[in-house]
Amino acid sequence: MSKFFFKGRIDVMQNHAQSGYNVNRHVKAGTEEAPVTVVVNTEARKAEIEAIVAEHAIVAHIVVDASQEENTVELDTVLNKPATITFDKTPNRNDPCLCGSGKKYKKCCG
Repeated sequence: MSKFFFKGRIDVMQNHAQSGYNVNRHVKAGTEEAPVTVVVNTEARKAEIEAIVAEHAIVAHIVVDASQEENTVELDTVLNKPATITFDKTPNRNDPCLCGSGKKYKKCCG
């Protein structure tokens, strides 16, 4: 069978899923569908993490294991999301200049 025999749409999303592309972007970390996994060493540290999780309304699976190293990377990434940066709009050519000279922007600072 040749490749020209198939008459249909090739599913592109399968290629993204195979290469590790996140096709389930609507599922956010820290929700019931995707809980955050945290490994701690002591029960006291578990209580601290539970307080933080309850304060921020995050769903987390906390494992106490003294033999493993503490791993709170997923929780840290959920708590410290970068804020969206917004820039001020530059004025149009014929708007008054922002420096306060009274001239048009195109004649002063543009």
